[in-house]
Order: sequence, then C-alpha cells, then structure tokens
Amino acid sequence: MIGRLKGVLIAKQPPWIVVDVGGVGYELEAPMSTFYDLPELGRDVTLCTHYAVREDTVALYGFLRESERSLFRSVQKVSGIGAKTALAVLSGSSVDEFARLVQVGDIAALTRIPGIGKKTAERIVVELRDRVDGLVGGAASGAFGELPKDPVSEASIALQSLGYKPAEVSRLVRDASAPGDSAEDIIRKALKAALR
Repeated sequence: MIGRLKGVLIAKQPPWIVVDVGGVGYELEAPMSTFYDLPELGRDVTLCTHYAVREDTVALYGFLRESERSLFRSVQKVSGIGAKTALAVLSGSSVDEFARLVQVGDIAALTRIPGIGKKTAERIVVELRDRVDGLVGGAASGAFGELPKDPVSEASIALQSLGYKPAEVSRLVRDASAPGDSAEDIIRKALKAALR
C-alpha cells in the first residue's frame, strides 16, 4: 500500500500529475481541489495517497490534505459511487462545504455535482450524515502532521476543539476568513462573531 509520496512535481495536466520520487515517476489522479494548490513544476510536493486495486486496473490518487483523502474514501462507501464521482465531489466543493451540504440535507445542491443524481444525493445524505462530522475542518491529519495545513482547516479544528458544533464552525470560519488571514486571525474573528 502506498500511503504518502514526497518528491518533485514533474507534470500536471488535469486530472493527472506525476511526482518523481527517487527517480521513479508516480502517476496519480487528483481532484481539482488539489490541483489549485499544487506548487510549480520542479518544486517539492508531499501528497496523501489512496492506492486502489480493481479487477482490471491499479490506480493511485493524490491529495494535498488528509481531509480530502478521508472524504474521497468516505464517499465511495455510499452505494453506487466510485472513484470518478468521489473526485468530482472534491473538484466541485471543499470538504467543509460538502460536509455542510450533507448535514443540512441539501439535495438540490448535491445534485449540481457532476455524476450525482437525486437518488444518489439522498443516499449520500442518509449514509454519510453521521460520518461527516469528523471531516469538517480537515480534522486530524494524523500521521501526516508535517503536511501543509491551510489556515481555514487549522482554525476549524481549533474551534471544534473549543466545543463548537461542526455546522456552526463552517459558518463562523466562512464568514471570518479573508485572503491572507492566518489561522489565528480567523479564530480571533470567528470567536468575536460567535460572542455577538
């Protein structure tokens, strides 16, 4: 099993990227959420990976954040959803936004994600509603603690540890964050807003 890759980014053409690790080029499929944040070609990159073996193929998927990989795996546990749709979920919304849509049962918004119809959206809400709490804010990067964390994820984790509910954390962080803010800035503004 390949759980993580650290190497030089040598090619990127959606949805494919190639990472050179010690002279071996690993070809990975990645969601757009990862593509947007990839470094320039020739720069170092560290990816969480998901290794999938099927009857006729072997595939490797790459994610910059552990929360994305967790969502990718969780979504595929829903009956009728495969890797292609799971990648579409991550390409069409952030982890926090997807979790919020599932928590509030927003079927209409979920059906706007490519590959998800009304019945599939209803199954997602029913099967994932209790599991998405752990995904909000990119919770628990686990063994990948050295992976870069974005300020929004760090702020979300901190607010949840203070006892705020996941749906409330998503709203607070969304309203409080601005481009260039550090996690501390977002937390400070979110706490002020929560106390109003």
